[in-house]
Amino acid sequence: MKVSHAFPVRLAAVSALSIAALVAAAPAMSQSRTPRQTVAAGAMQINRVAFEGNSKLKGAQIAPEMSLQDRGVFTADKAQSDVERIREIYRRNGRGAAKVSYRTVNLPNGKIDVVYTIDEGDKTGIKSIEFVGNSAYSASKLRGLMQSTEMNFLSWVKSTDVYDADRIAADQELIRRYYQRNGYADFRIVSTDVRFDAERGGYYITMTVDEGPQYRVGEIRIDSRLGNVDPARLNRHLRLSPGDVYDGAAMERSLEEITREAARQGYAFAQVRPRGDRNPGANTINLNLTVDDGPRVYIERINVRGNTRTRDYVIRREFDLGEGDAYNRILLDRAERRLNNLGYFKKVRITNEPGSSPDRVIVNVDVEDQSTGSFSISGGYSTSDGFLAELSVTETNFLGRGQYVRLAVSNGQRSRGIDFSFTEPYFMDRRLAAGFDLFHKQTDNSKYSRYENWVTGGTIRFGVPITEEITISPRYSLYSSKIKIPNEAAKPFNDCSFPIDGTTPGYGSLAGVTLSEYYNCLANGEASLAIKEAQGTRLTSMPGYSLQYNSLDNVKTPTRGIYAELRQDIAGLGGNSRFIRTTGDIRVYREIIDDVVGFVRLQGGNITGFGNEKLRIVDNFNLGPSLVRGFAPGGIGPRDISNPIDTKSNPLGGTTYFGGSVEVQFPIWGLPREIGLKGAVFADAGTLFGYKGTKEFSAYLNLPAGAPCVGTNVAPRYTQGNCITVADDRKIRSSVGASLIWNSPLGPIRFDWAYPLTKGKYDVTQFFRFSGGTSF
Repeated sequence: MKVSHAFPVRLAAVSALSIAALVAAAPAMSQSRTPRQTVAAGAMQINRVAFEGNSKLKGAQIAPEMSLQDRGVFTADKAQSDVERIREIYRRNGRGAAKVSYRTVNLPNGKIDVVYTIDEGDKTGIKSIEFVGNSAYSASKLRGLMQSTEMNFLSWVKSTDVYDADRIAADQELIRRYYQRNGYADFRIVSTDVRFDAERGGYYITMTVDEGPQYRVGEIRIDSRLGNVDPARLNRHLRLSPGDVYDGAAMERSLEEITREAARQGYAFAQVRPRGDRNPGANTINLNLTVDDGPRVYIERINVRGNTRTRDYVIRREFDLGEGDAYNRILLDRAERRLNNLGYFKKVRITNEPGSSPDRVIVNVDVEDQSTGSFSISGGYSTSDGFLAELSVTETNFLGRGQYVRLAVSNGQRSRGIDFSFTEPYFMDRRLAAGFDLFHKQTDNSKYSRYENWVTGGTIRFGVPITEEITISPRYSLYSSKIKIPNEAAKPFNDCSFPIDGTTPGYGSLAGVTLSEYYNCLANGEASLAIKEAQGTRLTSMPGYSLQYNSLDNVKTPTRGIYAELRQDIAGLGGNSRFIRTTGDIRVYREIIDDVVGFVRLQGGNITGFGNEKLRIVDNFNLGPSLVRGFAPGGIGPRDISNPIDTKSNPLGGTTYFGGSVEVQFPIWGLPREIGLKGAVFADAGTLFGYKGTKEFSAYLNLPAGAPCVGTNVAPRYTQGNCITVADDRKIRSSVGASLIWNSPLGPIRFDWAYPLTKGKYDVTQFFRFSGGTSF
């Protein structure tokens, strides 16, 4: 700062002619300065303006807003003004604590460099987000729609509370689209005031909105001015009907589908011009869609800019049109939404500029890549799997090619495994997803049953979109499953057949073994003969498919829409297994009142064996809390009750199940929404039945054919017989309960308390269930 004040004193004694001579002595600078500037006596000319210490914002972003520029005239007032301007730029970009100073550097030619030194500091958080003018939805609801959040005690594990101007702009669009999806066609954000409070160390954001009235759809009329296009044929592409609450997103999809239908009928330049005639008295909006042949404008070129990592073709394939095709704004908007939904970019912007002739247009696609990889160490606990840890690496844009890759290794108290997944979303350059999964998993079921299971294999899968909501996914799976019954001091589940003390009793003789020893092999827990027969390894070769319908507004936290899935697998294309398995699942979500969401779920399934192969235990449906909460894993359905000492530890599984659930989720009032805590109440009902496996095991025990059926613990054997008794009924099990759900920054965690209302005699209940995990 002292140097900058000394310079004017010296220059004040120099004549204007001397200054001109000094300038002429620097030929390199005078050659680059056009036009020539006249410098007043006593003023200093700037050679260049430079920035140091900045990494988050580049000099090219700051320089255009400076009042001092290269080859300009320096004044201390302007320099200080630029210091404040730089601080304001950093405030707008979430770094309100940035410190800025400047200095001047004397050059031999009499000019100076102006250098701004910047200490960017850390990003600054958002203290408050408030709304003015909202009445239909609470401020809490609107904050919940935003990616940005307020600072709270979780700030140490999240970054969404850091002010980001681009994220706020994206939040405004989310809010706008939400209002328009719910009938507020006139909604607009009047202003957004962002104020940085240095004393409180954070940003205060106030959004002023004008909601307007909520509209319902009145009449819908399609006026086709295309000769061969029948309006009645276009009606089937409408996503809205008279009487519906107006939905801007459904309107957009309607315009897209009508445009595509007109193109299929030979009108590549077709335009759909919507007009909404509002009736304020009735709060209805009449929709008039005019389908006309638009101006014959072609796309000369599509420029993709800003992608430093993502390949060009990954971006271009999201467009339903290409260079040389007819220009269509609706299809470009659709491509922009697709690119935003990929999650590869911080921002996407599509603009136009005139081409080389009046009928040509250039499309510019500006993107900014963002990080798409993640490394996570997860840990958790559930009542079914015990403590569990997982290490995973995920990349959703592998090598910039748009491919999904995931490798995960898990190790837990009762399970361990490894999984690898790969997905190519555009197989053979078509909108056809293809991928494969490789897996190995070892599960110890001995807490709820009497065996351990190993599964190793892989799946090849495809995803074929039929419409925006409907997808069919064929697949082929090949896996080996192994059942083993543990037989050791801690888990003596096969000691009736193989006594741990080495004594091998004969079938018809006590052979010196006491009755107590025979009896104890049942008392300490024994696997069912059905499980013993299923021991060993079996190969399953199984083609199948899934048919999915998804109209959910949000996949992770839906508030409305329908998700339905039909799955069918046929085992028998080689291998040892022979069965047909069919399952169905449908869920309907609806927002009851602000922030309170209800959903209804129906599910069911059936498995049928064919050929000479019997269904094994692991092929059957073994269900519990996934069907009716309040029951342990494997706690519902057929089970072997032959051992009167232990009637609940040998579930056999069933071939048919069905059930339903009703749940209402609500925020926990008084807690900040971004904490992610919700409460829920629920009611479940369902049943599992239909054991089709063997009940007589003379062949397995090497007994003569036609041996009489001897039950368990009957003299003179006092051990397992050659037959089992199966409890198998169709009784409807039901329960009610409450849940605490935490969608934490470290992973989803759920606590369920359930009380069974109806149950079978031998069912196993479970009042409390906890499941969850963390990532850090």
